[in-house]
Parts: sequence; C-alpha cells; structure tokens
Amino acid sequence: MSAPQNRRSTFLGRMSLPERNFIADTLRAETVGGVLLLAASVVALIWANTLSGSYESVRDFHLGPASLGLDLSIQHWAANGLLAVFFFVAGIELKRELVAGELRDPKAAALPVIAAVCGMAMPALVYVVVNAIGGGSMEGWAVPTATDIAFALAVLAVIGTSLPSALRAFLLTLAVVDDLFAILIIAVFFTSKINFLALGFAFVGLGVFYLLLRKGVRGWYIYLPLALVIWALMENSGVHATIAGVAMGLMLRCSRRDGEEHSPGEHIEHLVRPLSAGLAVPLFALFSAGVSISGGAVHEVFTRPETLGVVLGLIVGKALGIFGGTWVTARFTKAELNPDLKWPDVFAVASLAGIGFTVSLLIGELAFTEDLELADEIKASVLIGSLLAAVFAGILLKVRNNKYRGLWEEEERDEDQDGIPDIYEQDKPEYHLRMAAILEAKAAEHRRLAEVAADARTGDDGPA
Repeated sequence: MSAPQNRRSTFLGRMSLPERNFIADTLRAETVGGVLLLAASVVALIWANTLSGSYESVRDFHLGPASLGLDLSIQHWAANGLLAVFFFVAGIELKRELVAGELRDPKAAALPVIAAVCGMAMPALVYVVVNAIGGGSMEGWAVPTATDIAFALAVLAVIGTSLPSALRAFLLTLAVVDDLFAILIIAVFFTSKINFLALGFAFVGLGVFYLLLRKGVRGWYIYLPLALVIWALMENSGVHATIAGVAMGLMLRCSRRDGEEHSPGEHIEHLVRPLSAGLAVPLFALFSAGVSISGGAVHEVFTRPETLGVVLGLIVGKALGIFGGTWVTARFTKAELNPDLKWPDVFAVASLAGIGFTVSLLIGELAFTEDLELADEIKASVLIGSLLAAVFAGILLKVRNNKYRGLWEEEERDEDQDGIPDIYEQDKPEYHLRMAAILEAKAAEHRRLAEVAADARTGDDGPA
C-alpha cells in the first residue's frame, strides 16, 4: 500500500463567498478614496507650483491649544491627526485578517506575509546599496518600503483593468501586512524623546478603551472623546500619534458571534472607512504632496543617491521583493498557482505594489525633519517613483486585460438572478433546478415564436 501523496494547496484560488463580498466592499471604498487621493495630489502639485507662497502659508499655519501641546501646523494636523484615522482603519483590517481573513490560518498566511516582508526588505536593501555606493544618507531607508492600496486601486480604476478578486485580495493582504510593519518602523525608528508620563497616561486610556469594549459598552459619545484624549496624550509622549489609532483598531472584536451579520469591528470599519479614504488621506496628500516639480528638481531625483534610492526601491525593489518572496515560498510550501493565472500576473501585481504614496510621504517627513530641502526632494522622488511604478504595472496588466475581464465576468455571472454568483452554486441542486426552469421557459418561448414565424411565412406564401 503506497503512502498518500501530500495535498498541494492552491495559491490565488477562489475565496469563500462571504470573504469575497467583504473584500469587494472594502476595495470599492478604497477605489473611490484612491481617486480622491489622486485628485488631491494633483491639486497640491498645481497649487505648490503656481502659488507656492499661499500653499506654504496655509500648510504652515498653526492652530490648536498650546497649553495642551497641540499648537500644530496644518500639515502636522494632517500627518499626525487625520492619518490616525487611516491607521485606525488599518488596525481593524489587520485584526480582521488575523481572526477571520487570509491571515487566520498560519499555513495559508505564510505566503502573503513572507511576500510582504520581502516586499519591504528588498526596497530598503536597494536604497542602502544605492546610498552606500553614492555616499548618501542612510536615514531614508524606510521610505520606499510602504505600499498605498488606495492609490494602487485608483490606478486600476483609471486604466480600466478588471482584476480577478483573488489578485485584488492578494494586493489587499499585502497592503495590510505592509501597514503593520510600517507602523512598527515608525514606532521603533522614528521615536526619539519620550515623555513617559504622557505615554503612561496614554496606555491607561487604552486600557480603559479595552475594558469598555469588553464590557460591551456602546455609544460613540463615550469612545470618541476617549479616543481624542488618547491621541492627544500619544502626540505629547513623543511616540508618533498614529500609533494610538492602530492600537484602538486592534482592540475591536472582529469575529462574528451567533446571530451577528457583522462583527463590531466590521461595522465600525464600514462607518469610518469613508471618512478615512474620502477625507483624511486626501487632505494629508493635499498638504504633503505639494512639492516643486521643475526640470532641476527632476534632475536631482535621478542624480542624488537618497532620491534615486527611493525611486529604484519603489520600482525595482518592490517588484522583485514581492515576486521573489511569493515564488520561493510557493516552491517550498508546494503551493500551486491558480491554473487560470500565470506568474507574470503575480509580477504585475508586485509591480503595482511599488506605488508607495501615503505612508512613504509620512516616513519621508519623519526621516528628514532636520533637512527640509532634502525632505521635499524625497517627496518628489516618492511621487515620481510611484508614478513610474503605476505606468509599468499598468502596461503589464493591460497586456492580460482580456483574460482578466473573462475571469471577472465568470466570477460575476448570476444567470438565475438570486444575488449569488453562479460559480458558488455549482454543487447546489436548487440552483440547477432554477436554471432548468429558466431554460425551459426560454425554450417554450422560442417554440412559440417559431410557430408565429411559421404561420406568418405560410400567410405570406398564400394567394394574393
């Protein structure tokens, strides 16, 4: 008797229907936010390059209570305040992935996690190599490590490609893991002076937040003021204030109990995501993406080691890191690629992940706070690198767009019109009985029309 063969798992295979629907709703909101992000970035660039004086005046205008340590510039409010909302949603996404999504099974999670880690390590390595050769500053090694899912989805919307849900879900999972490590990088490498008293009170506030959640206390009028206090304490502690958003997002329950259509985390994410994608992130882009793009500035991007390292990290490092990590992990875990897809499809998505806009801009600001001129050049390199990555990925995706469209249409087909794609009902007798009834009704109608046509022809062939 021969030993049973090891079963090979399928990579980028079909998701369950609930997971597919959740991913579709999430990506739909992110796509709209991404289009707004693109628009805000264009407005920022036009504003900064035509009326730079007014742009800088608004961006650097301070407001807020100085007695509470919150007399901040508009740009600071956008980066530390509004992005806390973005990272709050990222925390909920991560929690949901860990308890109910692609990351809940360690074996299944290994591939996207390793791909994401490689997709962050390789851009950092590219940056370090370029700056070691060119004698540049190593401070910006983390800038090209981030992926902006909203911007990537906006690119997909603009170029009109119909990516299958499995590839979109893979991109979203990469971005979630990417956000986690970006948060860790910000917390570990960009925290200098710490006010332990403020940090201690922030942790007390987080403890109260956690206890209220566990006790089942409800009411936005309780949690919103508490969240603002926690954020203000974290801002004064010296730790980047967005960490407070992540921590609160991770505390929400994202597993469903009996009788629940949505978990509390999913419900709150549904409410807050439009605020994050439609307001917080575009406003951050408006006050961070406004850099001078002149011929000299573009020349600097491709000749200065710090900026060249960022561009190459986003274009080359991201694509090679994610694709290489995915391919090697699939080989060692014996995961078979979905037969409907090819490895060039994975490479195209890996290239799309080179769009590192929002978090890359944030890390660029944190890395070069002492050199504002270089910080602006780093921002320009993020814009140019993300644009080139988008163009490169767009070309690769367009080549296979007809194939993608066919797969997408197959996923969406619902001939029995019951609201569930037919591909998920192939093993249900009720579906086939409904389809039989539909086809029989169509056949009866065609027989009737044939008889009508035959009678009409007989009448036409008769005597005048």
